[in-house]
Amino acid sequence: MNGAHFHLVVNHLPIIIPMAALIVLIVGFIVKSEAVKRTSYFLFLISAICTIPAFTSGEGAEELAESLPEVTDHLIHEHEEKAESFALFSYALGVLSLISLWASWKKQQFAKWLSYFILLLALVVIIKGREVGTTGGEVRHTEIRKGFVSLEQEEVE
Repeated sequence: MNGAHFHLVVNHLPIIIPMAALIVLIVGFIVKSEAVKRTSYFLFLISAICTIPAFTSGEGAEELAESLPEVTDHLIHEHEEKAESFALFSYALGVLSLISLWASWKKQQFAKWLSYFILLLALVVIIKGREVGTTGGEVRHTEIRKGFVSLEQEEVE
């Protein structure tokens, strides 16, 4: 398994897990269950941990991708910038989730407010995850790049 392959294997986890965790958190609010909220905090923490190999494996993937046709430095740079921003938000969500796990477990008064903040931060992480996923896809998938015209579209015109 080379660096690009490993990156492709792990890079989807920190993007997908927060979506599932957000659903769990919302269910926790609806059913008013601290146990369900704690499950979401744990999932956010796992997601932040998964961000580490996804982020650090990007350099190895970059080295291989640079030699491929239709892959430009601009596409890679754009993806790298989005990934750096995403990683910071993901790590912050992981740390706050760890604090929320403790606060919920110890029944701290600020736990309720922290859960709302985590909800908002999770939305930011999901938006950032979409951006990093899209720019990463654009590196190799010409069909999702802006301005792409398929052969079928050319025939119609």
